[in-house]
Amino acid sequence: MYFSNVSAKSNEFSTQIAQVVTATFLIAVLSQIAIPLYPVPLTGQTLGILLTAGLLGRKKGILAVSTYILLGTLGLPFFAGGDFGLARLAGPTGGYLIGFVAAAYLVGMASDKGMFRSFKTSIFALIAGNIVIYIFGVLWLTNFTGWDNVLGAGVYPFIPGDMIKILIAGSLVPIGSKYIK
Repeated sequence: MYFSNVSAKSNEFSTQIAQVVTATFLIAVLSQIAIPLYPVPLTGQTLGILLTAGLLGRKKGILAVSTYILLGTLGLPFFAGGDFGLARLAGPTGGYLIGFVAAAYLVGMASDKGMFRSFKTSIFALIAGNIVIYIFGVLWLTNFTGWDNVLGAGVYPFIPGDMIKILIAGSLVPIGSKYIK
């Protein structure tokens, strides 16, 4: 009996690690879908963040997003367009990257509380997560654009794409969450 419990816990832990690693690489792959805008590119990153947190919940979502940022900072070409390094955190996109962790917390918490059982309730959580990313991104981006230009450089060009990404995540997470956790 003892060994079967140990084996079950080991399998569960292995599954959780595999989920975090898979999500980390999903975010990295989606980050390579990039349309170069200046100073912030339009990417698939936010779709990866929202999917990860919605499917994995708060703890594993934060771990996957943090791992993505750490590996990109350490030199793996994980960031938009294959970029990497500490300079990405210090540059115009640094606030968005940090905002990904905060969004993973918020969206993951909503997932843990069951908000992803339907498309309708998931949309609210995903919009909130996206707003958190914007807040962190814009506050940091003002260091590079000033307050007068920040919305035009860091929010308005991204709203149509983010709406599409939210609809995609809102459609996929309720289905996927039946199989993942």
